[in-house]
Amino acid sequence: MIPRTWRARRPWRARAAGATRSAVPHSRLSLVDLLAEALSGLIQRPGRSTLTLLGTVLGVGAFVAVLGLTSTAAGQIGHSFSLLQDTTVNVADVGPPPAAEADTNRGPMDFPADADARVGRLNGALAAGVYWPAPFQQPRVSASADPSGAAAGQGLSVYAMSPGALQAVQATVSAGVLYNDFHQQRDLRVAVLGAAAAQRLGITRLDAQPAVFVNGTGFTVIGIISDTQRLPQSLLGVLVPSSTAQHLWGNPLQGDAFKARMVIATRTGAADLIAHQAAMALRPDDPSLLSAAAPPDPASLRDAVAGDLTGLFLLLAAICLVIGAVGIANTTLVAVLERTGEIGLRRSLGARPRHIAAQFLTESTVLGTLGGLIGTALGVATVVLVAVGRDWTAVLQPWTVVPAPFAGSVVGLLAGLYPSLRAAWVEPAEALRR
Repeated sequence: MIPRTWRARRPWRARAAGATRSAVPHSRLSLVDLLAEALSGLIQRPGRSTLTLLGTVLGVGAFVAVLGLTSTAAGQIGHSFSLLQDTTVNVADVGPPPAAEADTNRGPMDFPADADARVGRLNGALAAGVYWPAPFQQPRVSASADPSGAAAGQGLSVYAMSPGALQAVQATVSAGVLYNDFHQQRDLRVAVLGAAAAQRLGITRLDAQPAVFVNGTGFTVIGIISDTQRLPQSLLGVLVPSSTAQHLWGNPLQGDAFKARMVIATRTGAADLIAHQAAMALRPDDPSLLSAAAPPDPASLRDAVAGDLTGLFLLLAAICLVIGAVGIANTTLVAVLERTGEIGLRRSLGARPRHIAAQFLTESTVLGTLGGLIGTALGVATVVLVAVGRDWTAVLQPWTVVPAPFAGSVVGLLAGLYPSLRAAWVEPAEALRR
């Protein structure tokens, strides 16, 4: 089909006698004809056009899907983080070591006896308690007073833990009960076992009031916990009241692994406030003896994760776009070589070089745009399906979805530059000989 605007207009005849004919004007190519020619060229070769589209579809689709999935995953990470970590504050005893003339392994514990109650009165604190590992390197733990039975308890830990700490870690009781303030105030020798410790010691029932022995000292097992939200290491240990541990074994050791600590469960959003107030509430005389660690900002964590993931996957999406651009350029160049005769015919009928260049450039741009639209739709669908499948909330930023089709257009435009310029400078006479 030859556009009507390529046909030379009939010259105006001179009204006066003897007047010569005016020069033939240059041909024109309207936008409508340009688009019609480009679409006609693509439709005539549906198989090649479809295969050419795939590169851009994959590149743009990967671009949208990667950014969408990264934002969705980062949002889910922030949500999961805030559920637990954003409501946990840890306080450590950082007091100076004991004097040289005193016991070099032990010193005064800087947490007051009523530490649980002091922090519990702070606004936003749900539960708080002090805990520390028992002050011996390798405790002998067994389910009987016979020392030969201690083999089953090898590797188990012993923790001194206040009743408030049991509440703060949100221990799930599978049998029996947790010890409380009654046991704490009377230094009773009772114990709660973690699920793994109970299984190793062979204690599954509490109706017979079983006992567990730590370095020969017996404790009545009153409860077994199956899970904790905080301090999961306690599931492989024997938990005894902190007052009982102090009465039997003295204060905690001064090593970093044995120092006393406090765990605080807070309401959502109150962790920073509690972290700033805890040391003063516990030791108003010298707050520097204690150090409270607030959880990291979940927004910063989410942004850091999103930045790392986005940087990695955007590189992969860029590679896909480059592959798509190379595919469009290669296909367009092959089309120029195959349509050399057609180009020569168009030139001989009045088409100018810029008309030929515009036609092939429009074809490649249309291919890129279609690939961008299809790729955007597939990328959005991928994000939504993954979010639904994992019960997440899909997060799609407008700046990610809206420019994506235009990215396909730019890829197609750049890919068609060289083939269109090569087509523009084909000599009509040389082309018609082929």
